[in-house]
Amino acid sequence: MRAKTPSESRTVMTDLVLPSETNPLNNLFGGELLARMDRAASISARRHSRRITVTASVNHVAFNRAVPLGSVVTVEASVSRAFKTSMEIFLDVWIEDRFTGERTKANEAIYTFVAVDDTGKPTEVPPLEPETDLEKERYAAALRRKQLSLVLAGKMKPADATELKALFTS
Repeated sequence: MRAKTPSESRTVMTDLVLPSETNPLNNLFGGELLARMDRAASISARRHSRRITVTASVNHVAFNRAVPLGSVVTVEASVSRAFKTSMEIFLDVWIEDRFTGERTKANEAIYTFVAVDDTGKPTEVPPLEPETDLEKERYAAALRRKQLSLVLAGKMKPADATELKALFTS
């Protein structure tokens, strides 16, 4: 199976924040942003795997900045690491100043998707070859995040979490 790069899965979705999507403070509902991120991540995972993909987990979400009514919001997603049947998708959320056009990072998230066949059985995905320094950072960190998740779920012994141990020992 041919390895792919994060740029091959890159997905960019841009939209306007409308009144029906905002809370009483006139900021985008968190759930609305989560849905937008889930759609972008799903497209990214499908582009990488060329399979049906399903959301396995939302590993991390940081709502660092409110997204005001009328904002242009852009969700950028790409695969940060591919495992056997799963893919970690890293998302960056940007808002655009209505007057200057300046983009500011508002939020970020990490989702995990699994590729499945027509019967819903997990199926193998292509490996990922990061190219840029940021892609390489995210790629390396993805394995640590996966090992931590497995240890916390009781599916991996802490002693077997080699990437995590490497953080604490020299």
